[in-house]
Amino acid sequence: MIAATGVTKSYGRFKAVDGASFELSPGESLALWGSNGAGKTTLIRCILGITRFRGSVTINGVDVSRSGKIARSMIGYVPQELAFHDDARVGPSLMFFAGLRRVSSEAASRSLGAVGLAGNERKRLRDLSGGMKQRLALAVALLSDPPVIVLDEPTSNLDASGRSEVADSLRAQRALGKTMIFASHRPDEVRALASRVLVMERGRVARDTTPDELWGSGGDPSVMRIMVEGAGDQAAAEILRRAGHTVSLNGHGLCVTVEEHRKAAPIESLFRADVRVRDIEFLERTNHSGAGS
Repeated sequence: MIAATGVTKSYGRFKAVDGASFELSPGESLALWGSNGAGKTTLIRCILGITRFRGSVTINGVDVSRSGKIARSMIGYVPQELAFHDDARVGPSLMFFAGLRRVSSEAASRSLGAVGLAGNERKRLRDLSGGMKQRLALAVALLSDPPVIVLDEPTSNLDASGRSEVADSLRAQRALGKTMIFASHRPDEVRALASRVLVMERGRVARDTTPDELWGSGGDPSVMRIMVEGAGDQAAAEILRRAGHTVSLNGHGLCVTVEEHRKAAPIESLFRADVRVRDIEFLERTNHSGAGS
């Protein structure tokens, strides 16, 4: 369904994506997991064929660099936040995009129903919750009933209720056999939606695994730096220590030593305590150096 080979995107001497390769079969759901700056969004841009890169990406055998328009016709893309006019109403907004894509009003109605927004056509955008707006963005992506859905941090700006709404809609699409690629740094989201995980570190694919393997296999310890929003380092460190993690403060965030199979555990502990994580970075492995980099 989707094949990426040696995908590399450079900005000057900096490689935002460095030799990423993977294959995705129909119906699979792939999570791109990693810290800010790991290369997730850039890899998505390469998959969409909206930036030049070295290597190749094909969708159903169609090369995105050579035949981008045809390839993108098979993809429904959901950005972090789709810009809607607050005064506009749900129905006309969706019909605007349907017109651009030459999709019928019946197809637009089906798309709205698929994300649980049927009956909300007359609501103004400013009256929608964050979760409803993101579901509307998903409805736009589904207008032409594409076989592939690509999402960039689909719930990053939502509260718990909004995240749940969007996750339910995405699970429904998975049940229909859609192939999905999404970027995320939320362990709960990855576990709920992904059948596979690409762990990305500094532009490279450090690991191609499954959620169960990522959180259930052994490996060498790593040091990860976690930066939280606000001035809550001390409180966050105490939360992690109570959860059994080894934590130090260096003035630039929290340094946490984690086993390879428990990389997501500190993030989960902070999310459960309603601490917002701004960024994560894997600094080193404490045994053999260079592994997975």
